[in-house]
Amino acid sequence: MTTTPYDRAPGDTSPSGRPQDAETSPFVAYTTGLFLAVLLTATSFWVANTSLLWPPGVPLGLAVLAIAQMGVHLVFFLHITTGPDNTNNVLALAFGMLIVTLVVAGSLWIMANLNDSMMPPAELMNLHMQH
Repeated sequence: MTTTPYDRAPGDTSPSGRPQDAETSPFVAYTTGLFLAVLLTATSFWVANTSLLWPPGVPLGLAVLAIAQMGVHLVFFLHITTGPDNTNNVLALAFGMLIVTLVVAGSLWIMANLNDSMMPPAELMNLHMQH
């Protein structure tokens, strides 16, 4: 059992300034994160270009790999964990995700409404011929 009552990201240092053990040194953590990121990227390219998978399942597979890639980046490179010392980081990340979601959803909503409000090309051509 450890004496640390909260989570630590790979490569985080203990309060004394030393890594907790040899396995969580920053070099090993960043190398592991890089390896996982490259592996997930290569897998994504393979999934997109293979004929071995059921074609309607390819977008879902790519979405799952993208979410896994985001998780690797958050944990290994941004050191986002669920520990109490990372509360501000998690809240900032959640707020950023909320803002991005609102901007994307609002943009799609506006574009859909603009598309519905446009005059159909046949009516536009008839209007042009009458003048």
